[in-house]
Amino acid sequence: MNQIPTIKTHRLTLRPFTLEDAPELQRLAGDRAIADTTQSIPHPYEDGMAEKWISSHFETFNQGKGVDFAITRNSDKALVGAISLMHIIKGHQATLGYWIGKPYWSKGFCTEAAHAVLNFAFTKFRMIRVHASHITRNPASGRVMQKLGLRHEGCQRQQIRKWGKFEDLELYGILEEEWRKGPSEPFSGSS
Repeated sequence: MNQIPTIKTHRLTLRPFTLEDAPELQRLAGDRAIADTTQSIPHPYEDGMAEKWISSHFETFNQGKGVDFAITRNSDKALVGAISLMHIIKGHQATLGYWIGKPYWSKGFCTEAAHAVLNFAFTKFRMIRVHASHITRNPASGRVMQKLGLRHEGCQRQQIRKWGKFEDLELYGILEEEWRKGPSEPFSGSS
């Protein structure tokens, strides 16, 4: 059985979630503002959901389908969010997904974590492409993608239904060769 790795950056540690993270995960992900602009986080975030999601991580990783990381702050080990590579097609592509708890917005944590995960995808998983999407009315997520060098690839109009309303998705992607030409150090700016 393979273990989910730990990735360190200047300010963050990306590590496997543990069941001890469940109460804080539920508190952060349970904020309506988080669910409002993400594609798959439910609201309300009910008891047991965090534990069930965390319990699925090792099997998903060992099947080669994805990897989920807890984003924690080095200074105090606080859980600040989550970042994942999903829908992995070995040696080809993966989907990048992330969210940051509202108390930690606009501190650059998402960009720093995503930079590390993209590096992991291209160097350890040997991906040739990573793609991501965001709900159009969540431009902050798009700014993270742009800072990382992902290119806008289009818009899927009314692609998902969120709380009874159809939402557009903005699509972004980056190729391994484009990543290699970009910055090699983690970002530390805002977003």
